[in-house]
Amino acid sequence: MADRNEHALAEGFHAVRDLTIALAASLSEADATVQSMEDASPAKWHLAHTTWFFETFVLRDHVRGYRLHDARFPFLFNSYYEAEGRRHARARRGMITRPTLDEVRTYRAHVDEALAAALPGLPPEVQALVELGCHHEQQHQELLVTDILHLFSENPLEPALWPAACKVPVAMPGPVGWIEQGEAVVEIGHDGGGFAFDCEGPRHRTLLAPHALADRTVTNGEWQAFIADGGYASPRWWLSDGWAWVQREGIEAPLYWEQRDSAWTRFGLDGRRALDPAAPVTHVSFYEADAYAAWAGARLPTEAEWEAAAAAHDPTGGNQMDIAGPVEPRPSPSGPAFFGDVWEWTGSAYRPYPGFHAAEGAVGEYNGKFMNGQFVLRGGSCATPRGHVRPSYRNFFYPHQRWQFTGVRLAKDL
Repeated sequence: MADRNEHALAEGFHAVRDLTIALAASLSEADATVQSMEDASPAKWHLAHTTWFFETFVLRDHVRGYRLHDARFPFLFNSYYEAEGRRHARARRGMITRPTLDEVRTYRAHVDEALAAALPGLPPEVQALVELGCHHEQQHQELLVTDILHLFSENPLEPALWPAACKVPVAMPGPVGWIEQGEAVVEIGHDGGGFAFDCEGPRHRTLLAPHALADRTVTNGEWQAFIADGGYASPRWWLSDGWAWVQREGIEAPLYWEQRDSAWTRFGLDGRRALDPAAPVTHVSFYEADAYAAWAGARLPTEAEWEAAAAAHDPTGGNQMDIAGPVEPRPSPSGPAFFGDVWEWTGSAYRPYPGFHAAEGAVGEYNGKFMNGQFVLRGGSCATPRGHVRPSYRNFFYPHQRWQFTGVRLAKDL
């Protein structure tokens, strides 16, 4: 059993590493170096940082005789681990013109070879760090894709990462159905089977009040109705901070939407296209999600409500990322779907569960120290690698952020 698990870990490691390289395969040196905003990182930095994670927490700390590929790289490619010392400022990652993209690829190959050679002799607790590193890199695969999307949106040529044929419009989904739930005490959080991040536990009981969840997410067409009804112009729907954000930033529509020739368009990884009214709305902030829910006479679900409903659904289903290819939300299928297409904002603050304790050492900085000022999202997106999420998975972002594939599922009290 141990040999089979070790073999599966090795296969998973190489599959994850190969996908990251494939996602960035078509990028030029300039594409991979430029940083379009502070929230986004250059593609080259993602390629190097995920490699630094394995080199630092596995090879350096647990493989006797291993020597760093380049002693200058930890300063460049540490993200936020205070225990690892000084690091290059996040907002200036786009200034790292050297090492070159090819040199970063060489760095990756060096670490991959060293880890593959060391893996058969690593004790279980270190193999667990390798598994953590694989899931960490899957998170960065999604960030890599969404950061490239933001970068290309800033280019007046609006290039496509993955050119594709024009889409054939599909029929609008039917009216929203509602999944009702009476008052109940439920258990949420990871149940201990398989991998999970530390913030997903401990599993605990919580009380649900009677409520209902929509059986699909909000569509572009429904969001157009919100805009047409003055949704972005009326403060009555908005939280105070949200309304201040709308006014300050001049927000009038989801990110990447533009009106051209009196018709709405959106920019995606396949370039600028006509807006598909049947597709899930995406690239909206928590502020926008909350305002839309208020306008629709509903609210955002709590993360406990969402997890309790999603537990019966297959987390490997839906529209998620399988290969380096077209990534975009698609019109919702018939029937309830809880995984894929868009991350779903909840109304729950990202805070620790009862009994949560961060791990010892630098790895303990992974999630716990970010448990303030952010909101939880659930379900994964079209840019989430398939197999990465589960019902207990907690993503989190600040309420103004919307460059990820973020969308909205409504809830209501009963």
